[in-house]
Amino acid sequence: MQSRLVALAAALLLSTGAAHAQQGAKKNAAPPAAQPAPAPTQAQADGAPAQQAGWVVRCTSVSRDAPLECAMEQNAVLTKTGQTIVLINIRIAPDTRSPVALLQLPLGLNLPIGAKLQVDEGKTVDLQIQTCENRGCYASTPIAADLLAALRSGKQLKVSFQNMAKESIAIPMPLTDFAAAYDKIK
Repeated sequence: MQSRLVALAAALLLSTGAAHAQQGAKKNAAPPAAQPAPAPTQAQADGAPAQQAGWVVRCTSVSRDAPLECAMEQNAVLTKTGQTIVLINIRIAPDTRSPVALLQLPLGLNLPIGAKLQVDEGKTVDLQIQTCENRGCYASTPIAADLLAALRSGKQLKVSFQNMAKESIAIPMPLTDFAAAYDKIK
């Protein structure tokens, strides 16, 4: 089942010509110019998603005198092409001091369906796709206390969505070091 989902994710990305995502783009930075995806091959269509090495924490500041703003992220990419399937960025909103998640998803989604988050076998959280551009489609949501508790203690986060052919795709993302990374940004 998971290999079918991986193949569907690969086919989705390769059929849409999605551009490579620039990892760690700074807040308010201008988007980079799109780079066309290479022509799909059978080996690429069989590429499996791979996560980067756990949750990564990044801190930036607009100037030396400004406070640091930190965020944590994890992404899943196709191993053969390096194309991003899912990127999750979590930061603490300065105005509410509450965690907010921003998801980057591939192009070619069934937009009215949106996306879903699920920790282990818990309840799903529905997300509305807010916008799309040449790097992918985006959804954001505040992280409620119950979801945060599940993320901190869970083993796996599943991000799911549908392609335009209405085929469901689920991308598993490990939560092994989520709590330690979150403690660094809060």
